[in-house]
Amino acid sequence: MVPYEELLAKLEKMGINMKIERWIRNCLKGRLQRVTLKGELSGWKEVTSGVPQGSVLGPTLFNLFIADLGTKSRNVLIKFVDDTKLGGIANTEKDQDIIQEDLEDLVNWSNSNRMKRNSEKCKVMHLGINNKNFCYKLGMHHLEVTEEEKDLGVLVDHRITMSCQCDMAVKKANAGLGCIRRGISSRDKEVLVLLYKALVRPHLEYCVQFWSLMFKKDEFKLEQVQRRATRMSRGMENLSRRLKVLGLFSLTKRRLRGDMIALKNISEG
Repeated sequence: MVPYEELLAKLEKMGINMKIERWIRNCLKGRLQRVTLKGELSGWKEVTSGVPQGSVLGPTLFNLFIADLGTKSRNVLIKFVDDTKLGGIANTEKDQDIIQEDLEDLVNWSNSNRMKRNSEKCKVMHLGINNKNFCYKLGMHHLEVTEEEKDLGVLVDHRITMSCQCDMAVKKANAGLGCIRRGISSRDKEVLVLLYKALVRPHLEYCVQFWSLMFKKDEFKLEQVQRRATRMSRGMENLSRRLKVLGLFSLTKRRLRGDMIALKNISEG
């Protein structure tokens, strides 16, 4: 959706070297595209917007284009590609007005930069027990209130307990475990441990630094998946201390180890 003329004008304002700006212009201009429908080809049309997909330059150009998005915001603004989040504390109507003004600033930016927005996809999540639950608008659209939302693959609810994310991770991991059980005839521990590490455990640990567990019941759910996986190996059905025999750690220990590594890296700069 990035219009070339606006993008090139912004690059010029940023003071980018004239030769580099001319090189980028030549890279973007003169691109043609056509589509195929039921075996029939359309005519060629010039591309006038959109950074080149799959290119090294594409993400950089997009980041430069949205660099001035939300510069006037008085609340926290998080930009990740085309997924922008605005967050703030609203205890009074004045706080509500400030957030609403920031939303209007985002609308004005998208209009002036010819970037279409999908207001239907935008929602509000109220956090906290004593939240005033104020209403907000994006342009003329009243934003719908949501109690849970998936953000970069992590399911977040308005209570921030992360139990819903834990249930989703367990469901995906069990599905992977079922595929291994149905599709692999071998019950050798070397084969199954390798498949478990590649296809099952990543679901249980995806972004776990963010959704670190709060409740013992959720911790038990995750460990139960690993116990089920270790029983699949031949001779391990009733063997105690299976993790040690298979060279695995409990998921709780792995999370603790990850936290300690992160702390060490932070403390050492």
